[in-house]
Amino acid sequence: MTRQKREQLRLRCEHELFERVLPFWERYSPDPVHGGHFNNLDRDGTVYDTTKHIWLQARQVWMFSKLYRMVEARPAWRSIAESGMNFLINHALRPDGRVYFSLACDGRPIYQQRKIFTECFYAMALSEYGRAIDHAAHVHEAARRVEQIWDWAYDWSKVGRPALSGAAPAQMLAVPMMLLNLIDEVMVDTDCSSEINDCFKRIRLHVQGNHTFEFISLDGRQLDGPNGRLMNPGHVIEAGWFIQHIASRTQDLSMTALAQTMIRDAQAFGWDQQHGGLYYFVDAEGFSPVQLEWSMKLWWPHSEALYAHLLNYASTGDPDDLASFQKIDTYISDHFIDLEHGEWYGYCDREGRLTHRFKGGPYKGCFHVPRTLWLCWQLLGQWPESSH
Repeated sequence: MTRQKREQLRLRCEHELFERVLPFWERYSPDPVHGGHFNNLDRDGTVYDTTKHIWLQARQVWMFSKLYRMVEARPAWRSIAESGMNFLINHALRPDGRVYFSLACDGRPIYQQRKIFTECFYAMALSEYGRAIDHAAHVHEAARRVEQIWDWAYDWSKVGRPALSGAAPAQMLAVPMMLLNLIDEVMVDTDCSSEINDCFKRIRLHVQGNHTFEFISLDGRQLDGPNGRLMNPGHVIEAGWFIQHIASRTQDLSMTALAQTMIRDAQAFGWDQQHGGLYYFVDAEGFSPVQLEWSMKLWWPHSEALYAHLLNYASTGDPDDLASFQKIDTYISDHFIDLEHGEWYGYCDREGRLTHRFKGGPYKGCFHVPRTLWLCWQLLGQWPESSH
């Protein structure tokens, strides 16, 4: 990739992020009555459901806070982050430290998950917003919450999900990869080397040959049944760049190499050779995954892959990494980008036909797309002159 092509790509990411994606959320998501953000937005930004999903409230606070701190101190970005953070503090947080999964538009609770991920995104939002406005109490509180989440992480009975006798004890990849991202985002001023090593050790167990399994036994063996054969290309790719960000600072070359291989292998086993695009789920032995949506093509695995392959290429100069980046970039341009209204669609069937026209839903908000575009834009702007 020549310097000229890198600059062209950076300008394209810049235009997509700052002119077409962020303005969509700035224009349509703020709730002027109750605060916070509407996240269920139709193709043209129309609010079709006023339920507020806290994963997405917190992620949007994180995104606008990050841009305010790292790119430009725009008052509009701070205002959006502030409104979302105040809504979260006033309504989403329970006295026991748990965080609701969804709320009515006025803040009344609707649903509580028995997982740890909503709490993770709340801590990320609180930390990044606190750094953006130089509010040390928020940053310290976020770190305290990470310590609480760490205590819950591998024993979900502590968050109301009992371990039943017929269920094989298992570890899911999503947990150590999420904890790694939390450490990277929140525990900036804390020595977490032992916790990082624990996450690395757990993630290594999921990598067996050319496959990275979503679920494994506690001692790293493959489980029986569909869960034991399940692979989630998007999670593997996302975990790959999470690992690289931390491994580059800790100078753990073995984990950097493993992460690069994870990303490449996920591209290989996750790519639909017939219709293109990354499958949502894959069965390692070729059976049909039991998830009915397994063959769909979702925006977020492709978003994560766009950055992960570019990161690999920046580190290695391997033309195969560049080819994978270009393959993902083409698929995104052909299937997810909406040139008329901005933002990206989220869901296509196996053949690449749009299945949902909305831009925001219960699991899609202002996060994966702008984060990827920002990371790519930043990486392209910091490309070493001596590099490929």
